[in-house]
Amino acid sequence: MTDRLDIARKIVEETCSHRRLKLENIQMFSEVIQCKKFHKGDIILSDGEVCTCLAYIEKGLIRQHYVKHDKDMTEHISCEGGVVFCINSYFHGIPTNLVIEALEPTIIWEMPRDSMETLAETNADLAYLYRRFLENSLMLSQVKADLLRFESAKDRYTKLMHLFPEIIQRAPLTYVASYLQMSLETLSRVRSSISTLQ
Repeated sequence: MTDRLDIARKIVEETCSHRRLKLENIQMFSEVIQCKKFHKGDIILSDGEVCTCLAYIEKGLIRQHYVKHDKDMTEHISCEGGVVFCINSYFHGIPTNLVIEALEPTIIWEMPRDSMETLAETNADLAYLYRRFLENSLMLSQVKADLLRFESAKDRYTKLMHLFPEIIQRAPLTYVASYLQMSLETLSRVRSSISTLQ
């Protein structure tokens, strides 16, 4: 398992590439993060629970999904370097309707909201780090919203392939289709049409 300070440094470097944080502040951050390990198929957060942490993925693949009209819908898929949480539950302290599931053996580092907000109130470096986590999540949500709103099925798949190739390579096609809001049959046709062009 990665040393807490090493993983804290890695998280900070990936999240704050344009600002160098002081070592003592990274040390403070390392003291609040908590490692959790999951097997493939384990539920990280259940429908009805309150999301109280941001979760940085050190290793593995995670899917966020929900059920609507008896249909399983994939909200988000993320892998190494991603930060996942249930936005509404996290900010409002209410039970989530999402499920977070490990699609592979997974190691995450949880960042409890209470601890992060306490650090952010008294430390400019860590306030910046916390803000960057939230900004990155918002930007990723916007990318997905634009993808689904403005692109054809083929363009949705092509852009996902370029933006997040790990999802295409590692996630079951059923979940990729659901994430892109298309049927498995449509996804198969799209993949077939792209492969014939290559």
